[in-house]
Amino acid sequence: MPATLSSARTRAALRASARISVELLLVLGMTAVVLWLLGQMWSIVWPLVLGLLLTTLTWPLTRFLRRRGWRPAPAASVVTVLFLLVVTGIVALIAVPVASQSGELADGVTKGIHQVREWAAGPPLNIGEDQIAEASDSAAARLQSSAGSMVTTVITGVNTVVDGVVTAVLALFLMFFFLKDGPRFLPWLARQLPGRLATDIPVVAARSWDTLGAFVRSQALVGLLDAVFIGLGLWILGVQLVLPLAVLTFVSAFVPIVGALFAGLVAVLITLVSNGVTDALIALAIIIVVQQLEGNVFQPMIQSRGLGLHAAVILLAVTLGGSLAGVVGSLLAVPVAALIAVFWNYLREQLSDPPQEPEPDERETGVGVATPS
Repeated sequence: MPATLSSARTRAALRASARISVELLLVLGMTAVVLWLLGQMWSIVWPLVLGLLLTTLTWPLTRFLRRRGWRPAPAASVVTVLFLLVVTGIVALIAVPVASQSGELADGVTKGIHQVREWAAGPPLNIGEDQIAEASDSAAARLQSSAGSMVTTVITGVNTVVDGVVTAVLALFLMFFFLKDGPRFLPWLARQLPGRLATDIPVVAARSWDTLGAFVRSQALVGLLDAVFIGLGLWILGVQLVLPLAVLTFVSAFVPIVGALFAGLVAVLITLVSNGVTDALIALAIIIVVQQLEGNVFQPMIQSRGLGLHAAVILLAVTLGGSLAGVVGSLLAVPVAALIAVFWNYLREQLSDPPQEPEPDERETGVGVATPS
């Protein structure tokens, strides 16, 4: 006979499903409220996040100085000044050679444009001078007609630059205070929280700090691999400004996707104006191969080992973060996913049943082994 459904069990299952659905809706609602609050406070949250990331990068040197007897304030001050000097040196390393060879680069760009026009005039395009002139006039007319929108775009860009400078300065000050007073934060936080929270939140915060440090170190290693391999390929091709391009590749690696595209575009453009089309295509192939290996092999492997996340989780997190919040989302996707994993692992530890102690006779004879009669 076919089995019949039990009405009591069906009602119980429906009630349980309804209760779980309501609880999930409440959790999702609270998550949406938290994200909305973060969005409203983004002008404060973003410098705070940058300050934390910079602190994880500079904390090992600060810790070294403090273990050698330095006071917190002098150690933090020296490390902050050294960090500013390193950043200034990196900018100078990129800008000075480019400025010294700007004339050659400008001549190369002019020659490159002339070569493109000659190529377009020949087969298979066969574009004549009159067509090129007509296209130039049309482009000029469009620029004139869109002057208002261009002014708006320029103003928006200036505002973005100003906001970026303010954010960088604020993040730098926060980094100094984190380096100086960071070790006192968790004990202070434990004293402010009641009951069980005084234990749980400092533990989660300490694990999150270790996770952020692992993220920054792994990202620096990935950027170093990119800089070495791409710089080696450009050096073999005899491209100008190899060292500044390698430094730019390393720095841009901290901005996923867009940073790699920007550094690759600059490298290909400089190769085009200095070595010609053939070497530019070879440089483009080298950059694509290295970036594909970095994005699909090196970065997931290194970060999954350092952060305790599977490589597929990292790829999905970067994709989701980029689709939700653009460049900033791509930059924060991996550390956010790692912090969520830290919270989940701690919550699972607290909710798991403790291992059962074996009975006295089992300790003597072994668990699950019966004693001979």
